[in-house]
Amino acid sequence: MKILKIDHLGIAVDSIDQGKAFWTEVLGLPFEGSETVEAQKVTTAFFPVGESEVELLESTAPDGPVAKYIEKRGQGIQHIAFRVENVEEALAELKAKGVRLIDEVPRLGAGGAKIAFLHPKATNGVLVELCERSG
Repeated sequence: MKILKIDHLGIAVDSIDQGKAFWTEVLGLPFEGSETVEAQKVTTAFFPVGESEVELLESTAPDGPVAKYIEKRGQGIQHIAFRVENVEEALAELKAKGVRLIDEVPRLGAGGAKIAFLHPKATNGVLVELCERSG
């Protein structure tokens, strides 16, 4: 498995509109746009930072993973995403190493990325996302 870079940091927020003010007005980061991913019950908003991004995550349903995260831990960093060359190969390698996976096969994420999550119990409490993007 080849990790290319940190793709993005996922930050759980109650409201993208409220969270956006800090990232754009205070830090001066450009707002790249938002997207709702119905399958994950989340709306995302991206703010580019160099070769990586900050991703704000707002739940679209009270039973969504981001809503559950905020209920348990409050707003804040929810995951770190690493860009990989091939997410299927990365998952196969990690599974062979005995790493506990949330996703055994990739799913479609924001921006058309193929994504998969590793279980936080396998990563010392950090939710890790693997992300493959074309282009």
